[in-house]
Amino acid sequence: MTEECKCSHKGRTRKVICTCIPIFLLLVGATALTLWLVYRPHNPQFKVIGTTIYELNSSAAPLVTTSMQFTVVTRNPNKRISIYYDSLSISVWYRNQAITPKVMLPPFFHKHHRIVTVSPVVCGGEIPTSVEVANGLVMDEAYGVMGLSLVLMGRLRWQVGAIKTAHYGIYVKCDVLLDLKKGFVGQVPLLGSPAGCKVDI
Repeated sequence: MTEECKCSHKGRTRKVICTCIPIFLLLVGATALTLWLVYRPHNPQFKVIGTTIYELNSSAAPLVTTSMQFTVVTRNPNKRISIYYDSLSISVWYRNQAITPKVMLPPFFHKHHRIVTVSPVVCGGEIPTSVEVANGLVMDEAYGVMGLSLVLMGRLRWQVGAIKTAHYGIYVKCDVLLDLKKGFVGQVPLLGSPAGCKVDI
């Protein structure tokens, strides 16, 4: 083969490669877009339906000792996409300050179009708080109405069949209003109908 033929052959090869690569990338992009439009995941939904108080002691202010149990219902609204929660923590907040440590929930699989109920106990030793928070807890107990926030944070993966996506962070905030009398221990009525929680992914 002459030098001229070799150069001509190399030129054609480069031309074919340069033509095929954009076409391949375009097809991959179109396929990914189609799959996203078909299987586009909707955020899971969370709702607090029950609260039990075992201990809420702010007498040693600004240290607070808390033990509570929350019943949380989560719904996966997706018809084809399941959710795998690799990690999920839960904590209780009052006036934008945590009054319990984070409690880790075990990893769990949430099948598509299903409802899962979890009832974690959130408790800890003496948690340091601001004077405002400690005084607010005392005043709310005396008044008989207390607003708390249940915060869940973690990482999840979407799953379609055997295919799992990369990890995504999830943040859930559930605001609840409790009919709580001072010194009461047991299941606490929720004021108003249970509202859906704010979910960010």
